[in-house]
Amino acid sequence: MLVLRFLAAVGVAGAISSLVSGWIVKNGERLKIIDDPKSHKHPKVVHDKAVPRGGGWPIFAAVSMGALVWLPWETKVWGIIGGMFILAVTGYIDDKYEEKISPYTRLVLNGLAALAVIGTGVGIAFITSPLGGVVHLDWPQMCFDLWGGRHCIWILADIFALGWLVWMQNIVGWSSGVDGQLPGFVVVAALTVAILASRFADPSQTGVVLLAGVVGGAYLGFLPWNWYPQKMMPGYGGKSLAGFLLGVLAIMSQAKVGAMMMVLAIPMVDAVLVIVKRIKEGRSPVWGGWDHLHHYLLDRGWSKKQVALFYWGAAALMAILALQLKPPSKYFTIAAIGLIFGGIILWLHYFSTFSKRPGRDSG
Repeated sequence: MLVLRFLAAVGVAGAISSLVSGWIVKNGERLKIIDDPKSHKHPKVVHDKAVPRGGGWPIFAAVSMGALVWLPWETKVWGIIGGMFILAVTGYIDDKYEEKISPYTRLVLNGLAALAVIGTGVGIAFITSPLGGVVHLDWPQMCFDLWGGRHCIWILADIFALGWLVWMQNIVGWSSGVDGQLPGFVVVAALTVAILASRFADPSQTGVVLLAGVVGGAYLGFLPWNWYPQKMMPGYGGKSLAGFLLGVLAIMSQAKVGAMMMVLAIPMVDAVLVIVKRIKEGRSPVWGGWDHLHHYLLDRGWSKKQVALFYWGAAALMAILALQLKPPSKYFTIAAIGLIFGGIILWLHYFSTFSKRPGRDSG
């Protein structure tokens, strides 16, 4: 029965993630991934105690092992695992050397992780039009003979998938500034995909449901270690893997990109406004700073717990809408949500500009 298999996938992945997280917390000094705010000076830093990073390894271990147990050993699964490995290794190096890897280098590695999946056939063949019907992305094609078989590259579909996966790896990671913020809304997003995929009679969606369960379980197992006061940080690996896996799930679940955009409405809008703001100020959009929504909320006196719960609650509310609405209503709702949240974030930015930033949050 699919429900029981889904629950088992969540439980096993959660247990693996929690166990590996505990081991990393215990061995953080030896692994040289302790993030000490006294030495790691950066405007975006909000923690005030030394804690290990390294969240990429629990997620990689849980999702890769879960995928091999619950999914068929096909090329697409190995592509996902390969992409995860690239991000986990990048995350460990970045964690060990305190974010010394250039953001531009990380973007290239984001692209390589995405290509590892796209190269195995995971792509967006169509998108639903806001005006009704679908827009096909499976043309033009470039075909060639390779290893005794005929292979085709769907140019538009692959370009769209590449942009989507790189975008997701970054915008999701940008919304991980406080304790427990990231894993909570990732669990909500993964559960949403599982519900959407379960509605299709297509047998291929069974694997998507189980993969969503594995991803949700992995971040659920990581959550107790990241919840306030955090004993461990996601680090670059944990953040980029979250966006990568949610992006892959959105593609595999019959291209539910619109639904994922709704669930992640706040991270999406926040990322767009931050990029515009940084470019307007003559700064690179990929260099971090104290200019995300969670920073503005901390400036308003919110605790870290309140910020995290706000992100969870917003994701849950948007998930309910995503599960109820259908195109074209969904796209008009996305536009309305973008305008509302965008206005709120701009107001908070205006307020914070003329307010004195308080001391470190006490939680």
